[in-house]
Amino acid sequence: MSELTFEQMLEDSLKTIHAGEVVTGTVIDVKPDEIILNIGYKSDGILSKSEYTNDSSVDLSTVAKVGDTMEVKILKVNDGEGQVLLTYKRLAADRGNKRIEEAYNNHEVLTAPVAQVLDGGLSVIIEEVRIFIPASLVSDTYEKDLSKYAGQEIEFVISEYNPKRRRYIGDRRQLVAAKKAELQKELFERIHEGDIVEGVVKNVTDFGAFVDLGGADGLLHISEMSWGRVEHPKKVFKVGDNLKVLIKEINGNKIALSLKFDDANPWKDAASKYAVGSIVTGKVARMTGFGAFVELEPGVDALLHVSQIAKEHIEKPSDILSVGQEVTAKVVDFNEEDRKISLSIKATLAPEPSETKEEESDADVVSVDIDAVIAAESEEEE
Repeated sequence: MSELTFEQMLEDSLKTIHAGEVVTGTVIDVKPDEIILNIGYKSDGILSKSEYTNDSSVDLSTVAKVGDTMEVKILKVNDGEGQVLLTYKRLAADRGNKRIEEAYNNHEVLTAPVAQVLDGGLSVIIEEVRIFIPASLVSDTYEKDLSKYAGQEIEFVISEYNPKRRRYIGDRRQLVAAKKAELQKELFERIHEGDIVEGVVKNVTDFGAFVDLGGADGLLHISEMSWGRVEHPKKVFKVGDNLKVLIKEINGNKIALSLKFDDANPWKDAASKYAVGSIVTGKVARMTGFGAFVELEPGVDALLHVSQIAKEHIEKPSDILSVGQEVTAKVVDFNEEDRKISLSIKATLAPEPSETKEEESDADVVSVDIDAVIAAESEEEE
């Protein structure tokens, strides 16, 4: 029987390998785009960057060093040049696939950073398995621009698992909706009408602003934004503003808010400031065919009837007055309950020598149905 050569004995001492086998190797050399491993075979194994990760920006010399051990999968026993080709990412993907399957079956909440923002949704990677989250499943409300999620760590569940087609779908929407429902419940258990709470302006419309109270949105109507007049909500608020608001009313899941705090109510001292007979100064805020509304201070308007603007007869207020003009007048009627004040410029004017005392007395009296004037004004605007 012939003796074995040294080369034959060495070869017999080395293990045999086959494609698909998982082996453990020791790093014997590292380059930026390649790792060489001793896998106990007659040839060393080559692990290229493309078979290590899908991230082309990775420098392999930063993730491995000589002496490290790694589990890898045999991709090819012989690449044609006697080299063994290895893969790490496919082994990770196999394990990741198993991980995704378990998460799908157990309805587990997964967490991962957004790897890519696509036109139709987001892409995340769990152990080298790419999962797609469609735009419709990113949030409980439609979001046209998903760029804010780039690099952000998000939670989701697997809603579709199809390894044969390599189709893995994530769903974040149901988690967002569930969290909101929980926060909403906690909020409604905590708040009451009359409470002052903090919130953030979420959206501004022509008729008001929606304020996020941390669990539900409340509506701050334009009429409740100030004791004074607000021309347009967008001139006062912008998205992201922090506000302290009064909960005016809770009706089911609807919350009405207000910024009309009682301590800032301009009518609180109005009875003394605008008593009948007082001479006051204000600015013309708006006009109708019946008269002009004069702002005495933000939140306090008074009616200057057309008959009380001048001694002589005038057809309409705009013949003499203009919006923004400052006028001085006398308070001739004050109704605190209905918050109505009537003014007269005519009553501040010196009487002509020919005028009788009766005429002078009549000049201080005006009987005006302010509600009728306001109603008429509304009809004109329509």
